[in-house]
Amino acid sequence: MERAQERTAGGPAERPAAPEIDLELLVHGVGGTTPGKMLDDPRTVRITGDDTAAVFRRAEDVDAESRPGDYRDRPVPEAYVWCNLTSGNASRALWLLLLPFMVVNLAHWMRPAAQDRPRTVRFYGLLVRLAGLSLTVLLVAAACEVALDLAAWQCAGVTACAGRHSWLGFLSPAGSAGGWWSAPGRRLALAALVPAALTGLLWYLSHRTWSAYESTRPPAHDPEPGHTALGSPGFWYGRRLVARLRAAHTAAGLLTVAAALLAPAASFDRRRGGTAVLDTIGWLLTGALTAGALAAVWVVCRRGRSENRLDQELDRRLVRRLPLGALALLLLLVVVYACWSRPGWHSVGRLAGDTTFGGLALAQGVLVIVLAVVAHDLHRRLPDPRAAIRGLGGPAVALLACALGGVISGGVAQRVSDWLDGTGTSIAGPPVLLTWQASVIPPVLGVLLAAVAWLSWRTSRLSRVERTAVDLGHPGEPEDAARSRRIARVRAMAVLTDRTPLVVTVLCAATLVLGAGALVGALATGETPNAAAGRTHTLVHGAAEASQALGSWLVGLGFILFVTWGRRAYKDASARRTIGILWDVGTFWPRAAHPFAPPCYAERAVPDLTWRMDTWTRRTGGRLVLSGHSQGSVLAAAAAWQLTPAVRRRVALLTYGSPLERLYGRWFPAHFGPAELGSLHREVACWRNLYRLTDPIGGPVRIPDGDGPQVDHTPLKDPLAYGRTPGHPLPAPILGHSDYQADPVFAEERKRLLARLRPELPGQRPQQAG
Repeated sequence: MERAQERTAGGPAERPAAPEIDLELLVHGVGGTTPGKMLDDPRTVRITGDDTAAVFRRAEDVDAESRPGDYRDRPVPEAYVWCNLTSGNASRALWLLLLPFMVVNLAHWMRPAAQDRPRTVRFYGLLVRLAGLSLTVLLVAAACEVALDLAAWQCAGVTACAGRHSWLGFLSPAGSAGGWWSAPGRRLALAALVPAALTGLLWYLSHRTWSAYESTRPPAHDPEPGHTALGSPGFWYGRRLVARLRAAHTAAGLLTVAAALLAPAASFDRRRGGTAVLDTIGWLLTGALTAGALAAVWVVCRRGRSENRLDQELDRRLVRRLPLGALALLLLLVVVYACWSRPGWHSVGRLAGDTTFGGLALAQGVLVIVLAVVAHDLHRRLPDPRAAIRGLGGPAVALLACALGGVISGGVAQRVSDWLDGTGTSIAGPPVLLTWQASVIPPVLGVLLAAVAWLSWRTSRLSRVERTAVDLGHPGEPEDAARSRRIARVRAMAVLTDRTPLVVTVLCAATLVLGAGALVGALATGETPNAAAGRTHTLVHGAAEASQALGSWLVGLGFILFVTWGRRAYKDASARRTIGILWDVGTFWPRAAHPFAPPCYAERAVPDLTWRMDTWTRRTGGRLVLSGHSQGSVLAAAAAWQLTPAVRRRVALLTYGSPLERLYGRWFPAHFGPAELGSLHREVACWRNLYRLTDPIGGPVRIPDGDGPQVDHTPLKDPLAYGRTPGHPLPAPILGHSDYQADPVFAEERKRLLARLRPELPGQRPQQAG
């Protein structure tokens, strides 16, 4: 690829008199590609942009605006390449650690569509933000459990356990002969560095990724009354909210560490015969921690997103003082208090973690239930038959995020406990609830495998039905049984995407029942599943014992796979791209509920596309086809909404392999529902959508009849030829989700769009309101 200095195509700012020129702006989909492949030419030049995201042209097209006569029969192709936003750097493989935060952030955007219900919508967002805050506290509490309780308190305090791990020798009273660090409070203070460092790392990643990915300001424009939220001026620029949430979550994480460090020392000081001064200090610190926690919750509850304007201001005092206050309270006060000499203090049993984790699990359950009630109310007032899980997609995903956090916390704690306690008898182990949560991993996986088996059976049945349709679709051609089976199988597999809501529903039901059972079992028995089942039938006891052990090992196996995948991603570019694909859908949305979620690439990509289309159309007065494939079609739609009405009416939209309705319309009905997609159809000059029955991602956009010219083309043929023909002497491949431009229909539809696209008479369509 030719690396030329950046050039601005389009010439002077004044609109040229004539003749006009056509432009096709290509936007690739998930997984990314190269400019050379998009433009079908190895010699490409970067027109504008940087190494992260840029617009490219073929070298021969750089000065196309100065010779429009050469482009009378074809548009000038440009490629917007944004793959490095999700899969360009090896360190981004570590974003897998942020999966629960990304999932709960998705729940914010999955609310049902609503009309004239602003308070209910704000309450929905508040509930999701509180669920996100609980996940931060849960993650840091799990780190405290591993570092403070299992390692510093239990294992270092038991001679047999510390003897098996030499790195704990200086913390052991026996191994260090009563050294300074062997006091329980000092051991805990040293171990607190681990969860404090984790909180600091999350703060750093959030701050750094905002500067790198989400700090691009979209073109300024006035809000349009009644317009979709994705067209609001500040939708793709939420600097103030992210900074506010980052301060609150960082403070909450540090305060969680402080509480884990303060609780055992204060409990010892409150015993009969304790030091009165230390007891008083402990109560004062407890009050300060409570006040700090309330302040963090208040910050999260106080305000949501401001989308009608660019949110450029920062609450400087709040953003700076809240985390610094929590840090000072942790380091300067609680650490000193915990390290104070307390003769006779010995670590026995486990720290009081059952109450903490039980309270978090109960609070998350209540939040999810209330969220489901609110979502049901919104969906009932404006029903959408295509909405996933009847409008309960957001609560379902929030439940999965909380369950994922709980399972990870419980599984890691149980695995570390098993690793530290080689004999299984020297330490008490993690809180009982975490052991119960780790034990539900095998049953949940069993339910998931059963759902997969059922889907496989349904797919095989559908494949047989599709085989008949394939044969009927090629009359007069010699029948090829193997070829028909292959095409039918691909079509049947593509339908699995539409079964996702059912799988999520089954998984959520199993998670809710098993999670509630784990909470009740832990609170009712106060024992691990293995111990609680010891007095039951032998079969039940064996199942409980196997589930508890298997859950621990499954988490260990998952961690090994994660590390292996991460190490490979550092060395293998293709592996980095594979991991990047996982985030292309999940990180499309801004960080509205959790500041530690992976960064939103669309906050860079959408302004890029908007700036490019706005400046080019104003400078040249030419016609522009915005051509988006797969996830690129979602970016294209979002960018079109951000244009001013005058520019939007000069743009035609060509989408192919598009998940706009099939995925986004069903799971995010408030932003890509029928009303929003219908509005987009009316507002752009013209729109055409291509899809295949073999495509597992793309599908029709289902614009309601009477909303102007038809958007969806009939399903494209795939493969292009059933058997061997003069045009295809070798078997034509089944393209599925790729290579839409290889179909002759693509060029024909693009030509029709350009013919319909006239600056003087946008789209030549009937005048309609909206």
